[in-house]
Amino acid sequence: MAAAGDAGEDLRKELSCSICLDFFKEAVILKCGHNYCRCCILTHWEETGDDYSGYQCPQCRAVFNKKTFTKNYLVQNLVAKLDDLETLSSCAALPRPVQVEGRCEQHGEELKLFCGTDRRPICVVCRESRAHRHHDVAPVHEVVHDMKMELQLRLLELNWQKSRCTSVRLEDERTKNDLKLQKRRLKEKIEADVGALVQFLLDERDSLLDDLDAEEAATTAVLDDNLKIVKAETAAVDATITNIHDHIAGKTSFESLAQSYNEAIHCKPFNTLESVHSTSDWTDFSGPFQLIVWKKMMHVLHTMPQNLTLDPDTAHPNLLITDFDTKVEEGRACGHEPDLPARFTRFFSVLATASYAGGQHYWEVDVKDKGVWYLGVTTESSNRKGFVSLTPSAGYWSLCLQDRLYANGESGRIPVADYWNSPRVGVYLDYDNGRLCFYDAVTMKKLYMFSTCFEEPVCPFFSPGKNDPGSRLQICHYY
Repeated sequence: MAAAGDAGEDLRKELSCSICLDFFKEAVILKCGHNYCRCCILTHWEETGDDYSGYQCPQCRAVFNKKTFTKNYLVQNLVAKLDDLETLSSCAALPRPVQVEGRCEQHGEELKLFCGTDRRPICVVCRESRAHRHHDVAPVHEVVHDMKMELQLRLLELNWQKSRCTSVRLEDERTKNDLKLQKRRLKEKIEADVGALVQFLLDERDSLLDDLDAEEAATTAVLDDNLKIVKAETAAVDATITNIHDHIAGKTSFESLAQSYNEAIHCKPFNTLESVHSTSDWTDFSGPFQLIVWKKMMHVLHTMPQNLTLDPDTAHPNLLITDFDTKVEEGRACGHEPDLPARFTRFFSVLATASYAGGQHYWEVDVKDKGVWYLGVTTESSNRKGFVSLTPSAGYWSLCLQDRLYANGESGRIPVADYWNSPRVGVYLDYDNGRLCFYDAVTMKKLYMFSTCFEEPVCPFFSPGKNDPGSRLQICHYY
């Protein structure tokens, strides 16, 4: 039966290692769900992987941090059963005769044959009749043997499918658990990072309010002291006035009048009193609080905007670097710039002086009124001479603006936005996790993200485009 052969061939392919192209020996399954011989995958990893760049699956290119796999006993058992089945099929003796119950209704003979055309048992007389003379007829015992073989293959296929279902279920459950774990970690990070900012703002608010209370208390104390003096002076004046009124009304003796007269006329004058003007003009509390707090808050951020500077030794000869090496624009060819190894000779671009081999970094670039620009990072060993391919495989990860906003992918430009009017672009590099993100630096909306595995240090690069004189790119500094 042809179907049995086709099914067996498909099953053999499923149970064959994609590296050695033979049946699995000590079958193992990777986290991505693909199966290999244990020796084959270990040899592949020894030749192509290491602890720094990771270990890849040869089929889906999934990267693992370490050599990790699990023995796949189900697949190994299927391989053993298929071997036994093929051995039995090729070496077994003729099977015992199989009797079909009943006799031919037309001829009364035993039903020893099977008509494949009509799909029913027949006798030897029927075989010679006109009705079956040109049909596909075989002995019943051979048909039974083929059927059993086909059922065995089908059973192997079902077991293989069951193993795939188990693998997919385990992988999905693992992915689900990883998703929950990742979500919990991100939640903790959000709560910690945002909580730190909130706590900083609360502490700053409390500190400012405490300083305000202290300033008020100091000024109030001076006023209270002066009020006590004024109150005492007022009481003394009131007593003197009352005494004089009593003497004028003739209610006292001459001796008392004379004494009061001498005290009122010849005594020292009253204290000179003045009101206390505020000793504080509140200058410490009249500034731009939000700006002051924002500037302070920058120093508690894990990732704060970095003040990059441009490296003139890498700039194309037609680029002009100004404003303390923060601004780049197209200019006239200098002609006398040395052709250094890191200098761009055709692509109008320049590198930053910073180089990153780990950590998280963020910087912003002013692109206001700029019709063409290229921004991103490039490896230290990338090509700078002649034509530059702005692809990840060539060591360039970048975003560009021409007629619209694009990401420069491996197979060409990837449209990001039809319209661009933001004055600033933010670039975030997470080197260890292999991510490069671009943001609208005004709204902090994510524009595009590259996911990769950086294998060497990278440098930020900036290009104001070509044939666009007068426009410029400038790195933003915030402190």
